[in-house]
Amino acid sequence: MAVTRWRPLRDLMSLQDEMNQMFDEFFGRPVMTPEWTDKAWNPSVDVSETKDRVVIAADMPGMTKDDVKITIQDHTLTLEGEKKREKDEKDKNYHRLERSYGFFHRSFTLPAAVKADRIKAVYKDGVLSVTLPKVEEAKPKEIPVSVE
Repeated sequence: MAVTRWRPLRDLMSLQDEMNQMFDEFFGRPVMTPEWTDKAWNPSVDVSETKDRVVIAADMPGMTKDDVKITIQDHTLTLEGEKKREKDEKDKNYHRLERSYGFFHRSFTLPAAVKADRIKAVYKDGVLSVTLPKVEEAKPKEIPVSVE
């Protein structure tokens, strides 16, 4: 018996996806199979902002700091890397495989200008936190109102 990964959200195709698949099959174009979709994995990310900084937190359980590359160019922060699968053991019979693996590439347009030389990245308990301090010009300034 073949073991397949159960993905309830990915298995629900929209009407548009079904129509696209029908036309692809009709015109002889390759259809994305479940084996191909296993190659796509993206970590879940939260982007937050305070008056002093922008923080990006990404869930990356089971990874090491060497598995991730962080770059910044212009106003775009990019996270990329690979979550590697554990070694398969031939004598195991899997009943369910739900964990995702593979390469990922995420880019985020930053809401404000940041100090690139002061960016700090910390990986703890499976979460990568990237703190980007804002430049002085990007911080909100309060303008007092005078009464005449």
